[in-house]
Parts: sequence; C-alpha cells; structure tokens
Amino acid sequence: MRISPEMITIDCADPQGLAAWWAEALGVEDTQDYDGFVILAATPLVLGFQRVPEPRAAKNRVHVDFSSPDRPADVERLAKLGATVVGEQSMEGMSWTVLRDPEGNEFCLSDAGSH
Repeated sequence: MRISPEMITIDCADPQGLAAWWAEALGVEDTQDYDGFVILAATPLVLGFQRVPEPRAAKNRVHVDFSSPDRPADVERLAKLGATVVGEQSMEGMSWTVLRDPEGNEFCLSDAGSH
C-alpha cells in the first residue's frame, strides 16, 4: 500500500488573507473556507491555510517549489503582489529564486523544465 500526497498546509495568522494572496499569485479562484481553514485548489497542487497563534520564528523546514516559463517576469509580478525576494540560487542545469509570501513563508520559483 502506498500513501499519496493530498495537500500542503501552511500555518499562518490570516488564512483567508493568505489564501487570497496565493490565489492571485497562482491565478486560481477555487477557494473553500472551512471555518477558518482555507483550501486553495491550485491544480495539481492543493494548498491549505490554517490559523496558528504564534508567528513564524525560523526558516521553513518544508517549502513549496514552483516553476515558470518566464521566471524573471513572474518574480517581478510576485514581488508587486507583496512577495519578498530572498535571493537567487543556481547549480549546474538549474536556477531558482527564493521568495517569501506576505506572512514570511518561503517558496522557490525555478525555470520551467529545470528540475
């Protein structure tokens, strides 16, 4: 028997607000609010946002990686939406940008096809 990934859940102070930000960032509209636990069905990846009382205190131990056919343009677009650019990284055959969403959760954006 195998387990299957279903959703990545992000702890945050404002689930509705952060889900709305991610919906705009990913260009999707399908959100479902279950009394403060918000699910964003960003096919093929489902993101969940749950309220926690404490702020993020250190670097994420898990983060989500995305790809883009035009990474510089999408990094600029995400920054205009409120993301913070942390830095650029590269290794042979692969380049990516590390960003933070408005609540400080880190995520990466790579060039499409570089994984």
